[in-house]
Amino acid sequence: AKAVEKPLLDKIETDFNRSTDELKARLVDKLFILVNGKTSQGVKDYLNVDVIPKGSKFTLKQLQEIDFLNINPNKWTTDKKKNDSIKQLLHNYIIKYKEIDGVFKRKKYNITIGDELPAGIVRLAKVYIAKKRKVKVGDKMAGRHGNKGIVARIVRKEDMPFLEDGTPVDIVLNPLGVPSRMNLGQIYETVLGWAGQKLGLQFSTPIFDGATIDQITEYTERAKLPRYGKTYLYDGGSGERFDQPATVGVIYMLKLGHMVDDKMHARSIGPYSLITQQPLGGKAQFGGQRFGEMEVWALEAFGAAHILQEILTIKSDDVIGRAKAYESIVKGEPMPQPGIPESLNVLLHELRGLGLSVILD
Repeated sequence: AKAVEKPLLDKIETDFNRSTDELKARLVDKLFILVNGKTSQGVKDYLNVDVIPKGSKFTLKQLQEIDFLNINPNKWTTDKKKNDSIKQLLHNYIIKYKEIDGVFKRKKYNITIGDELPAGIVRLAKVYIAKKRKVKVGDKMAGRHGNKGIVARIVRKEDMPFLEDGTPVDIVLNPLGVPSRMNLGQIYETVLGWAGQKLGLQFSTPIFDGATIDQITEYTERAKLPRYGKTYLYDGGSGERFDQPATVGVIYMLKLGHMVDDKMHARSIGPYSLITQQPLGGKAQFGGQRFGEMEVWALEAFGAAHILQEILTIKSDDVIGRAKAYESIVKGEPMPQPGIPESLNVLLHELRGLGLSVILD
């Protein structure tokens, strides 16, 4: 198997190198047309190391030696239009490179992993179905600091709060999610991310040894941004300025696999647990909605005593009450008084198992 694998792997690697070399050559040709005869404004990589020093003329040899995957696309020349074109060129190059790299990795994986087929099966077809879904209210999102949450509201771009220069923010997070959890990393990331975007830099901060507030402040000052990222926002609806400044910046947010479309579920009657006699949980089991402590408090606050009593008894684990309620509904009679929930009997049996004799009066 190894003898068969090697020539195949060599071939796909050769194809990959040829494709990436051709792609880079096309990029260099187009870049050279844009920068030929121009003076460098200090081309740097993402670690802020000079690649083409400031003041030197661009040459074809210099461009051919650059690793364009790690290059800062900002401020190559003094010409703003040319800089925008260079930025777009590099962006397109990275997208195309990733496509070629993805194909190469898939082919390599298929050859090295191979097909582990069960005995007696000659050919196996696997079909993966992908669905594209836009983020909607109820979907779950998260940052990189355990700051997960549910999308509460989606509004038009025009209605979002905006910065003094008119830039609308993309997402508004609840500040109450920070103090109790004490995950200040999300605030640090917000401010440092904004500075990085302005300066065209990428930051990598190790765990337990991240950037200090002084280091972040140094970069915000270089980027001419407000200290701690605090700036005034304006109401997208009225255009009025908010009273207090808000922390603004750039963070990495991702959409999690918990989507509201998959969680949509309703039940009238369904299966019950054999021991507790309470409805099963979860969509897969066609279960009921859990009515927890906090939900009980909500109904108590409203004074909805009868609804609460029904939820905790006949809609849950009062077996006799369930049967009587059904009879009353069929006969059109008033609902009966609820009985003893089965969970009490379960508790009594557990106490008896501990050697405690419990007698109810």
